[in-house]
Amino acid sequence: MESMPSLNEQDLADLVALADGSLAPERRAKVQARLEADPQLRALVEEQRRAVDLVRTAGADTLAPLALRERVEADRQRLAPRARRRRRGLLAGLAAGLAVVALALVLALPGGTPGGPTVVQAAGLTALPPTTPAPGRSAGSKLLDTAVDGVAYPYWGDSFAWETTGVRRDRLDGRHTATVFYGKNGKRIGYTIVSGRALKPPSGARTTVLNGVKLRSFTQDGRTVVTWLRSGHTCVLAGANVPPAVLLRLAAWKGKGGVPF
Repeated sequence: MESMPSLNEQDLADLVALADGSLAPERRAKVQARLEADPQLRALVEEQRRAVDLVRTAGADTLAPLALRERVEADRQRLAPRARRRRRGLLAGLAAGLAVVALALVLALPGGTPGGPTVVQAAGLTALPPTTPAPGRSAGSKLLDTAVDGVAYPYWGDSFAWETTGVRRDRLDGRHTATVFYGKNGKRIGYTIVSGRALKPPSGARTTVLNGVKLRSFTQDGRTVVTWLRSGHTCVLAGANVPPAVLLRLAAWKGKGGVPF
């Protein structure tokens, strides 16, 4: 059996961060090159990625309440240093632990949460990957040609240089949702609109009024989340390593009347 290559603490941290998408861009190329040269490391990182995806998908598809989502994140953080102490089982052990947590989550929540979806669950969709190509811009407008219940998404390319990169559609407790993803300078944000009546914002969320729009913001799994209403529908904007002020400004942007609220 091949032995694991020598890994120091920085190596271990980089591999875990690469697997969960949090590795800094300036280190990504070097770590990717190392994986290309080492099939064993590459296989372990892929296993870790599958476990992370399983946790995230389980949280969204089963409408996990915030308490359980926080437990999943706590277990992930608890397992990481243990894996670092056991070089050979670094990523394999962490991936297995995450998979067990995700399976427990699925079994514990077969029917979703009482009372319908929540803003936290909608925000979880922004952490998932897109499933279809980026939507186009409606001709001559400040909107995209994708909408939920007639509420169309804004086009931010001209004003803010955030370009659309993809879209996904999901159901939360019978509600239709669409999430449009935007990218800029290697960063990604997701914008989800939930069909039907407005959802109640999380208790403890910070309130900001900008451009006449009442915005609520909070942090979830290390990502800033902003929620507000457009035409009576809940909108959620979230991203990692994006300043809250940027998300608030995007959320409240009305495009000089071109983006209806």
